[in-house]
Amino acid sequence: MAILYRYLARPLLFSLTKLNPEHAHDLTIATLKKLGALPPLLLRLASGSFTVPNAPSLHRQVANLNFPNPVGLAGGFDKNGVAIKALANLGFGFIEVGTVTLRPQPGQDQPRIFRLPASEAVINRMGFNNLGADALALQLKSIWPASIPIGVSIGKNKDTPEVEAAAEYCQALEKIHPFLDYLAINVSSPNTLGLRNLQHYSALTELLTNIQQTLHSLSLTQNTRVKPVFLKISPDLTHSQLIELLTVCESHNISGIIATNTTLNRNGIAVSDAHKASQAGGLSGKPLTKQARDMVALIHKETQGRLPIIGVGGIMTVDDGLRMLDAGASLIQVYTGLVYSGISLIHNINRALLQRHLNR
Repeated sequence: MAILYRYLARPLLFSLTKLNPEHAHDLTIATLKKLGALPPLLLRLASGSFTVPNAPSLHRQVANLNFPNPVGLAGGFDKNGVAIKALANLGFGFIEVGTVTLRPQPGQDQPRIFRLPASEAVINRMGFNNLGADALALQLKSIWPASIPIGVSIGKNKDTPEVEAAAEYCQALEKIHPFLDYLAINVSSPNTLGLRNLQHYSALTELLTNIQQTLHSLSLTQNTRVKPVFLKISPDLTHSQLIELLTVCESHNISGIIATNTTLNRNGIAVSDAHKASQAGGLSGKPLTKQARDMVALIHKETQGRLPIIGVGGIMTVDDGLRMLDAGASLIQVYTGLVYSGISLIHNINRALLQRHLNR
């Protein structure tokens, strides 16, 4: 399956959409949306030959949530939650939708996605293009409850001042709260001006205080458990910035960290991709592999394993996935790896984990 994707499907998809890679993404989402309209039995039959049974050894319990396997879909792929029905039948252990903002926004001008094929990387400057929290809430309500855990990533609108960000995050949370298993707070995208400032001590303290108060209030009014919240961080934090951030997270009982978002550095780019690498935006893919894994290992060390980590960034191969888990991640997420390796990446990682378990 991986060979068919790499040497047949991927070249065809890349060639058909080479002038604008965003078209490839839109085509994929549209196709998945149509597949999601099929009866559940047909969806399971259609995907059954590609999925690995969720054996007990693949099961993970993190933040009091049960995950059938540890390989999830990262935020950013399905911003508006329109493809969840199909995605939930493709073998993922969980799905994160968004990033969603309180109000709809178009994002940055196109072109805003750039493939760097020799580097197995992507640069994007999407800018939180989405239909807004109301639209996502309606979409999630239509499929709720899902067969696997669903996380929702929230961010701020680009025109919202930093001093109003905490209130806006909470307003978005209020709209989508009934239809999520965990909340992901995105304060690390490099494509919204000033967003990464929310990772700093005072701003982060205010944000997490307000988020936790809102979560507790909503759990009482909606008669639900207090839902877990994960903070998605930048791979470009310095060591001292990371320590400060972790201190705030632990003092506010954050459920875990999602490490990491895309990077602004351009290390590891192939010479033939150098021109495209000058494009503004966040870099993902193979050049991020070690940087993201090192960040996960550092968080695990500094917290002595107290804080669950969802490892994401540069998981392009089975070995990348296994090494991210070995570095201290409880769960992992893939996105750019799917662009270059296809859906078989999920199943191959899970098969490798099953084999590990059998070899013990």
